[in-house]
Amino acid sequence: MKEFLQFDKMITPSIIKFVFWIGAGLSVLFGLIQIFAGIASSFGGGLQVVSGLLTMVFGPVLIRIYCELLIVFFKVQETLQEIKNKGNHPM
Repeated sequence: MKEFLQFDKMITPSIIKFVFWIGAGLSVLFGLIQIFAGIASSFGGGLQVVSGLLTMVFGPVLIRIYCELLIVFFKVQETLQEIKNKGNHPM
C-alpha cells in the first residue's frame, strides 16, 4: 500500500491494457458500421466498404502500437527506479 500511495508502483500499465481491448473492439465495431453503411448505400458504397475493412484491420494494430509506446515509457520509469534503488543500498 505504501508503494501505491507514494507512486512507486504504477497502475497505468494495467489500465493501458484495458484501453487497448476497448479501442480494438470499438475499431472493429466502427469498421462493421462502415461496411453495413456502404452495403446499404444506393450507389458509391464500395469505398465505404473498403474503408470499413481497413478500419477493422489497421485500427487494432495502430491502437496496439500506441499502447505499446505508452507502456515503454512506464518500463523506462521502472528501470530507472530500480537503478535508483540499487544506488541507495551499499553492496
